[in-house]
Amino acid sequence: MKLIPVMDLKAGCVVRAVQGDRERYRPIVSGLCGGHEPVTVARALLDCSGADVLYLADLDALTGGERQAVVITTLLEALPDTRLWLDAAFRDRADWLALQAMLGGAASRVQPVYASEALSSGAALTEAFDAPASGILSLDTRGGEPLDAGGCWQRPDAWPGHVIVMTLDRVGSGGGPDLATLARIRRRRPDVRVVGAGGIRDKADLTRAAATGAWAWLVASALHDRRIVAVGHGVSLF
Repeated sequence: MKLIPVMDLKAGCVVRAVQGDRERYRPIVSGLCGGHEPVTVARALLDCSGADVLYLADLDALTGGERQAVVITTLLEALPDTRLWLDAAFRDRADWLALQAMLGGAASRVQPVYASEALSSGAALTEAFDAPASGILSLDTRGGEPLDAGGCWQRPDAWPGHVIVMTLDRVGSGGGPDLATLARIRRRRPDVRVVGAGGIRDKADLTRAAATGAWAWLVASALHDRRIVAVGHGVSLF
């Protein structure tokens, strides 16, 4: 199972996620590095995890503000061997194409993450994934309820090759991963690569997550707190 480090970006600095309650996010205090400057933290996460993919959540965009295009560009320039999975509140494909144009050639290393909490409609869902490898879908829940204005949860036929199961109240909670929801999604579309998010506390949790058939898991707090250390380069097997 792959280990994909996560970085939450707010007003140009890296913050620590707390149960999806974005008003409570504060600048990161990490056991991996000093400060909360994005390039420094990104390098520390990548070194610790051995990954070549970084998941980036643009909290300014996710809370209704402008996308942090300058910071994203800086990260891409500083990390030429890294691919970004970027969640920036894309309402539809046009939103992504507008940011893609701003990022220039480096956008070839960015995969847009279309979050069910942000996609505007069923038509936007269909259009977002009308071409192979056109992006990633995040199926979001909070408090056991889907965040899903566009009906993404009810359209497994429209899901792309990679689907994230994002249980927001488990993020940064220390409450353990949501294995039941991930297993339910895998049963609905066993042919897609399902990625879990949130709740990982230690290697035992990763072992349990891998047993569900998860293709990868998004992790932040357990890396910053040095509770898990990756094995190998690029892919961690548990």
